[in-house]
Order: sequence, then C-alpha cells, then structure tokens
Amino acid sequence: MGLLSTRTRARARTRRFTPVELAIAFALVGSLLAVAVPTFVREVHASRFVEPVDGLQRIGAAAVAYGRLHPVAQGFPARAPMTPAVPPRGHCEVDPPEAWDQATWTTLDFRPSPPGTPHCYAFGFDSTLSAPRSLFRAVAHGDLDGDGIVSTFEMTGHYLEGDPEGPALDRGIAVDSEVE
Repeated sequence: MGLLSTRTRARARTRRFTPVELAIAFALVGSLLAVAVPTFVREVHASRFVEPVDGLQRIGAAAVAYGRLHPVAQGFPARAPMTPAVPPRGHCEVDPPEAWDQATWTTLDFRPSPPGTPHCYAFGFDSTLSAPRSLFRAVAHGDLDGDGIVSTFEMTGHYLEGDPEGPALDRGIAVDSEVE
C-alpha cells in the first residue's frame, strides 16, 4: 500500500495539462492580446499627436488674442520661419536657447516645450495681411520615424474687416501623412 500511494503522489506532482486545458489557456491569452495590442498601438499613435496639436492650439489662441488687441485687418503677427529650420529626423531634439527668440514667437509667447526639453516637431507661422481680410496659418512638421517623409499639421485663422466676431480660428486641424 505504501508503494502505491507514493507512485500516485509522484504522478500527481508531474501532472501535465490536457489538450483542452491548453486550448483554453491559449484562447484566453489570445483574447487578452486581441484587446490589449490595438489599445496599446492606439495610445502610442495618439501620443504622437499631442505635441503638434497642443502647439498649434496654443499658437492659434495667441494669434487670435493678438488680433483682438490690434483690431485692424492687419492684426495678426508677422511671419515666423520654420523653427527649427528642419524637423528633427527620427528623434526628439533640444533647441539652442535662442531658437525661439524670433519676434513673432516672442509675441505669440510660444515655444513647443520648456527650455532644455526635447521636442519632435518644427513649427512655422505665416500671415497674409490685407485691409479687407487677413489670414494666418500655423504649421507643425515632424519626421518621427526618420524615413524622410514628414507629417504636417496645419491650423488656420482669419479676420474680416468689420466682422463683429473679430479674429477667429477656422474649424479643425488639417493633417497630412499623420502616420508617416
């Protein structure tokens, strides 16, 4: 009797999973991955849009506020060059301290990130100023994967002379090659 119970205990300790149990385990793991992977990819994808969207919203709000303080059709700030001149390629970079000292960036009180903090996009601001109608366009360019194809985000605004609403942002942000 002692020998039989020892063998039974040894078999119980070395019990293997049945094919049905393995199939259930694989199905559970597969189901979890089917939910988790797309969610993770979506979150990573969305995180790439935070910098350009937030930056353009801040530029647009500052341009409209500037236009309201200067209630003439030419009320938007002048053009600002693409800063940095070329978007970082495949990684984020820290700008030199004076990179955002250009007059328009100072007027708009804009820099994409706090000094010394890397950012991944280059920003530009352009304005077309005329008596009956003025426009501005703010852009963000990024090459996040370093393949030479640039994602472009664009926001526009306008001011029509005599419009009681004053300067305003146009609806939405245009996006080109968002997943470059």
